[in-house]
Amino acid sequence: MASERNGDGGKERAGENGNGGGVSLELPEIRYTKLFINGAFVDAVSGKTFETRDPRTGDVIASIAEGDKEDVDLAVKAAREAFDHGKWPRMPGSERGRIMMKYADLVEQHAEELTLLESLDAGKPRTVTRVVDIGTSATSLRYFAGAADKIHGETLKMSTQFQGHTLREPMGVAGLIIPWNFPAIMFFCKVAPALAAGCTMVVKPAEQTPLSALYFAHFAKQAGVPDGVINVITGFGPTAGAAIASHMDVDMVSFTGSTAVGRLIMEASARSNLKPVSLELGGKSPLIIFEDADVDLAVDLSISANFFNKGEACLAASRVYLQEGIYDRFVKKLADRMESWVVGDPFDPRVNQGPQVNKEQYEKVLSYIDHGKREGANVLTGGKPCGQRGYYIEPTVFTEVKDDMIIAKEEIFGPVMCLMKFRTVEEVIAKANDTRYGLAAGVVTKDIDVANRMTRSIRAGVVWVNCYFAMDADCPFGGRKMSGFGKDASMHALDKFLAVKAVVTPVYDSPWL
Repeated sequence: MASERNGDGGKERAGENGNGGGVSLELPEIRYTKLFINGAFVDAVSGKTFETRDPRTGDVIASIAEGDKEDVDLAVKAAREAFDHGKWPRMPGSERGRIMMKYADLVEQHAEELTLLESLDAGKPRTVTRVVDIGTSATSLRYFAGAADKIHGETLKMSTQFQGHTLREPMGVAGLIIPWNFPAIMFFCKVAPALAAGCTMVVKPAEQTPLSALYFAHFAKQAGVPDGVINVITGFGPTAGAAIASHMDVDMVSFTGSTAVGRLIMEASARSNLKPVSLELGGKSPLIIFEDADVDLAVDLSISANFFNKGEACLAASRVYLQEGIYDRFVKKLADRMESWVVGDPFDPRVNQGPQVNKEQYEKVLSYIDHGKREGANVLTGGKPCGQRGYYIEPTVFTEVKDDMIIAKEEIFGPVMCLMKFRTVEEVIAKANDTRYGLAAGVVTKDIDVANRMTRSIRAGVVWVNCYFAMDADCPFGGRKMSGFGKDASMHALDKFLAVKAVVTPVYDSPWL
């Protein structure tokens, strides 16, 4: 595995791996590196910048403006002005939807450039990024564009001589803090429903992957989104993120990230203006495979559920529970399948898995692998870093894992799968729910009665039966317990950006009540 810069204006030899070969490509020029406030790209007030790095090599991609509290103040001021006095919340929903459709068109027209940026910044395989990350982003925009003129209140059946109805009003200025594992998808999971609702916003992308959010800000202006409606502050969580969470003029916050930071967001809300908070946090999801399952399907789902996006997914099913009757067949097939798994440069179309997002995450995942070995789990495949440069880790499968091991309890956020046995339905229900998280789960069985019992018994935001990662713009996404609350997809995603107001007037001499 290798990657070498040729010094010819950004053209790069990428895709070298253990199998040899490679691809040549022209990486896009990094055009947007400044903060986006009130419709313009500007330097940070402090003049400071930070580096975003290529996870394939550790080399610097670009220097990005480092926003801080002063920059957040300017962005919130612009968003407040746009909400209180601007056109966006006062437009008919159909007009907002028309602009959002044009926005989606621009994302699709620049899909190749955006794909290269996202793959470069986050280490994602290029072929998957084009379809999943960029494709889903445009789909999300179109879905909520269609919702913009369908936000309705209710007529109330009052019990006395009054008539009442409800209004669903935009919350105001939204603070949107997005993670580094799916930068494009999560940008639009939050921005699209906020736009449809008529909110204005300040977006803080993750410092590890800031590039695509700045391009999306540029396309928003091109599409006709008024100045001040979308503002993007690049920077760090303890400074820029904390300033958004504690700002007295931010009306709500939607955050996706770690449970630890989610606690800080809630605390900041409580200490400031008690703004509503929506949180999509960590997970330690179970994938439960019964002995009647199709073993080939079960293996395919377990690989996807653990190694898609190099395991950097809050939904990853890193606890795989296997009924005793299928365990040995599953382990053998899984080991055989993993022999053909390719780790390497994400620009090589043959590659299944790219590098972890940065050195910190790389070292964190390796430390969990070491924990598993020390605790007595058996390494079936992987267990080591790979490659001479960059942040690559072999996909790792542990067998003989116990429920009280650290690798079975804590979110790893990397390519690590834990295999555990069970005997009965009752036993595995208890095991699946014995976690502080409640984001997702998977069940693989041919028995509809078992499937129905499992879906009703597992405490999680989504349960997939004979599939995994079956996401859609119309499917609610969000967790329970310490995985957070609030939804980031479907019509339910609008709820956090809308306030319900009751309006009541008396009715005199009405012939009916």
